[in-house]
Amino acid sequence: MLKTTWLSQLKMKLFSYSSKGLRRKQRIPYLIWFTLLSLCAFNANAQAALPKEQYSTKTLATQLQSPWSMVELPNGTWLITERDGHVVIIKNNAQLRVKLDLIGLYVAGQGGLLDIVLSPDYNDSKEIIFTYAQGDASANRLVIAKATFDGADFSKPNVIYKVATDKNTPQHYAGRALALPDNTLLFSNGDGFDFREQAQVITSQLGKILRINLDGSTPTDNPFINHENPNAHAVYSLGHRNPQGLVYDYDTQQIVSHEHGPAGGDELNYLSAGTNYGWPVITYGKDYSQARISPFTEYKGMQKPSVNWTPSIAPSGMAYYGSKHAAFPSLQKHVLITTLVDKKLYSVNLANGEFTQSHVFPEAAGRLRDVFVTAEGNIAILTDGKEAKLMLVTPR
Repeated sequence: MLKTTWLSQLKMKLFSYSSKGLRRKQRIPYLIWFTLLSLCAFNANAQAALPKEQYSTKTLATQLQSPWSMVELPNGTWLITERDGHVVIIKNNAQLRVKLDLIGLYVAGQGGLLDIVLSPDYNDSKEIIFTYAQGDASANRLVIAKATFDGADFSKPNVIYKVATDKNTPQHYAGRALALPDNTLLFSNGDGFDFREQAQVITSQLGKILRINLDGSTPTDNPFINHENPNAHAVYSLGHRNPQGLVYDYDTQQIVSHEHGPAGGDELNYLSAGTNYGWPVITYGKDYSQARISPFTEYKGMQKPSVNWTPSIAPSGMAYYGSKHAAFPSLQKHVLITTLVDKKLYSVNLANGEFTQSHVFPEAAGRLRDVFVTAEGNIAILTDGKEAKLMLVTPR
């Protein structure tokens, strides 16, 4: 969890001295000195808070119905997914809601229309990539689909990949997608909640990060491409619970993810091909009943998280604020993370080796679903639930 310790440490230092023998006239200046020192410490702490730049906020969209993600097009148009299958188009200060013709859309529990990302060749192809839950209560799965956008409406989305392992629960789809510089697509698939052991089974696609080509085929350099079972061919990494943050740190050329733990044990991880991230063998969390899931927080051959959040913050979206973004220099080389339980936006410093965390933009409050960094370095924040909104933070 985030820690604000400067005041408690200051009090400990000040009050560690004995006050015995102090005359009353000595104590009064001491208290005045303590008050002034506290104010100075508070001001210093406030000045050190991130971001250091002055900023303003404005609302781009309102009355959103259970939105999940958003993207800005090169022409400034915003597209926001809603779990019931709608996309809200924000263009020229007008708000239009259109329904996607998604084959077999399954809206239940955490399922529905989820992520939206631009194809790497969007400027030429106008293709947009979606993730969504497909099927019914007895058999459902995450799928990847593509559609073209003409500025006002979408073509019928074409499913290019279906997760090979069906489940009968409407939870833990994960569903985050990321286009990589090599023109492949990473996407996260959760463990289905009731099937957590399958996160360790290489022939199951539950609890995995998967990697495909943009046409839905499997890259020949995937780590398990030579496995006898084709279900393993698309697996990039395993041992995940419910990863909903997935970004590319172009400054260090590394992939960063975060995922929901159970009661505690939320994680930030650096992803590498073929690595096992441990769920449910290693975890800092407990079951929701407070029963112990595993006695291990480390195990041979399994990667421990770079950051562990216990108690849970429930990380949802994540965006990388890199060195090319100029609007908020103090946030460069940080990831921005929206949270559903803590109801705050956090920044995590990836460059200092300590993963220093700060609460940023307190105007963004309540359950926060996603965050997006524009080409100019402005920061868009999407709230969660009914009557949600999209807000934009810009420097003054």
